[in-house]
Amino acid sequence: MHRTTAATVSTAFFAVGPGLVAVAGPWWVSRWQLHEPFPAWAMVPLRAVGALLLAAGLVILAQAFVRFVIEGFGTPIPAAPPDRLVVGGLYRYVRNPMYLGLFAAVIGQAMVFGNGWLLVYAAVMAVPAVLFVRFYEEPKLRRSFGADYERYRAAVPGWWPRVRPYRP
Repeated sequence: MHRTTAATVSTAFFAVGPGLVAVAGPWWVSRWQLHEPFPAWAMVPLRAVGALLLAAGLVILAQAFVRFVIEGFGTPIPAAPPDRLVVGGLYRYVRNPMYLGLFAAVIGQAMVFGNGWLLVYAAVMAVPAVLFVRFYEEPKLRRSFGADYERYRAAVPGWWPRVRPYRP
């Protein structure tokens, strides 16, 4: 796939997929209204950490999408997968940075808005994500990239980042 096409398709998917999960879903749950579940002195640092987590999650998510275009010559969409195994950028530390970015963005919003229901939303959203990775993505990557993916999978954790970057 040409990079321009991959970038265009990825950008549209970014707005629809992660946009629904990390923006529209949390808005639907919280209406982005501030709550004070803890004393005010505790909410200030909680909201600050939440804002950092939200921002980091969005940066992680965007970086993961860009990797698919510049390194994989494809998109994160199953119908238009990358031509090459993506193992650069944050993928050197963890196999699923895109999902971790989504979770971080939602948990960050839970902290910013003081809304525990967003934590429930994050937990509910994690179940299909983990199942999708386990039963669709990983078998598909095995079939598509064979031994390269197996080496990568053996060296890089799926959900908890490693300290040192993976070097293929």
